[in-house]
Amino acid sequence: MLIRNTPSWQLTDKDVTPEHLYLNRRSIMAAGGALAATAFAGACSAQDSGEAAPHTANADGSLNYATTDYRITDGDLTPVEAVTGYNNFYEFGTGKDDPARYADAMTTDPWSVEVTGHAARTGTFAVEDLVDFSALEERIYRLRCVEAWSMVIPWIGVPLSSILNRFEPTSDARYVAFETYLNREEMRGVRFPVLDWPYREGLRLDEAMNPLAFMAVGLYGNVLPNQNGAPMRLVVPWKYGFKSIKSIVRISFVSEEPVTTWKQSAPREYGFYSNVNPERSHPRWSQASERIIGAGPFARRDTEMFNGYGEAVADLYAGMDLNENY
Repeated sequence: MLIRNTPSWQLTDKDVTPEHLYLNRRSIMAAGGALAATAFAGACSAQDSGEAAPHTANADGSLNYATTDYRITDGDLTPVEAVTGYNNFYEFGTGKDDPARYADAMTTDPWSVEVTGHAARTGTFAVEDLVDFSALEERIYRLRCVEAWSMVIPWIGVPLSSILNRFEPTSDARYVAFETYLNREEMRGVRFPVLDWPYREGLRLDEAMNPLAFMAVGLYGNVLPNQNGAPMRLVVPWKYGFKSIKSIVRISFVSEEPVTTWKQSAPREYGFYSNVNPERSHPRWSQASERIIGAGPFARRDTEMFNGYGEAVADLYAGMDLNENY
């Protein structure tokens, strides 16, 4: 007899979505997918020509995935037009609408990722070799940004651990580092020294192996739009959004804490851990509450410790001073 122990953060659609939305889930996803497809039309020639879209997507850009019980946030889904039109992706500009306006210039097919460092298997791999597209699942995660705004997004992808484990990291691998694609012709924002390009992020290896850490390849039923980090981006739901690095081209298993872009740029404001902690204010604004994108100009909610996922991740930081290790 198989007994399945369900983690406390696994909820059902009905736990987090109003009943009228739950009952019309399929029609909502279809409508959302159509909007998302419009947002990134022209991103790849295969899709434009009517041929099969890249990265094992269907011809219309949709993905096949399992709708699981991973529902780990409260509140309504953020409208897809807000998710695809209000972004931080400085490689295309610092304005919130710049990524949606300019990211279609980025080439995402073919796409390869270099894997280096303390692991039994290293080398350069196509995204199809990293992500098992036959085992995609949907998870609804809240993306909490340090500017005190948040979105609730139905991501499509696979657990990060399912990717990392296949490379068999050695005992010397204590951290995993990630790097974003860099192309000065395609990414107009990197022509300016806003940050030290390329964009880099990292996690402790035990953080990366946590069941909540997720590698996304789609949202709202469709492949990721370029502005949301196509073709693959990290989602770390208990941390601020800038830890969820987009358009990944390098994964490195390292023994020392890796350099991360925002900590390097402004160490007083952005630490390596970047866990959502409403008790530690950003030097220039409070983190005690957050604006809910897509719910009106005055919609706010109280910020939760670890973005509400404390039961699943708090043990990772037992004994640490979370004001010092911010």
